[in-house]
Amino acid sequence: MKNIPAISDLLGLCKLKVVSLILLTAVVGMLLAVPYVPNLFLIVMASAGISLAAMSAAVFNHIVDEKIDVQMSRTDLRPLPQGKVTRQQALIWGLFLGVIGIALLLIFVNMLTAVLTFLSLIGYAVFYTMYLKRATPQNIVIGGAAGAAPPVLGWTSIAGSQGIEYALLLFLIVFIWTPPHFWALAIHRSEEYKKAEVPMLPVTHGLEFTRIQILLYTVLLFLVTLLPYLTGMSGVIYLICATTLGALFLGYSIKIFMEPENPQIAFKTFKYSINYLMVLFIGLLLDHYLLMTFRVSI
Repeated sequence: MKNIPAISDLLGLCKLKVVSLILLTAVVGMLLAVPYVPNLFLIVMASAGISLAAMSAAVFNHIVDEKIDVQMSRTDLRPLPQGKVTRQQALIWGLFLGVIGIALLLIFVNMLTAVLTFLSLIGYAVFYTMYLKRATPQNIVIGGAAGAAPPVLGWTSIAGSQGIEYALLLFLIVFIWTPPHFWALAIHRSEEYKKAEVPMLPVTHGLEFTRIQILLYTVLLFLVTLLPYLTGMSGVIYLICATTLGALFLGYSIKIFMEPENPQIAFKTFKYSINYLMVLFIGLLLDHYLLMTFRVSI
């Protein structure tokens, strides 16, 4: 008889830290979608559905990457490599989370959000994890589209397709942010990716080329984050936030390029990039509600 896995191990398959960042970008998309505070019940249901779908995708990622995870010190203590959860148990858990998540969106939110969420789940769990990750060093660039979907999912859950062009700006920010964010980690863990035979950019094209790409993408990210202000979506508060955070990110990227002998700068850049995205989206939110309050007051 198979042992029943502990709840902590099942949750360990769900990448809760990653899901929390996904949820933040989705909720910001919800709150930016309309010039008022949306219905709380709708926010809760949409958040639950999107989060459960993201957790489902994470579980399938663990299942597919089990053999890779065993070979990397960053991942060898995960529940599957440790034998705390069997592949069959993980598969059932992942399917359960995905079905419940999509069902919540279908029943309580809307069809558009449910369909887009399902497509992003498939895109990450199947297209990226099973194919792209092992097929091309551009895996994280192409596969980043699935990870950049949550702000759009949040937006459509409240406003449907209305104003979707602004949601696509949020998508573009996360999409361009993903390569420098992940390549910084890939530099830090390049030997492990090489050992696991995963064709990440530092493995296939070398560390110097990857450092150049991180710098170029960070410059592009700086420019892209100005678009919400330039299109009138956001105001001066967001502009100050975006330029300050972007300048700091550029500083890290330049340091990676200029100090290749520094073994810690890549990991510091990776950690900063997570805080960067969190604070940037919080800045979008603060700007939105302060601007909304100002318009109401006059």
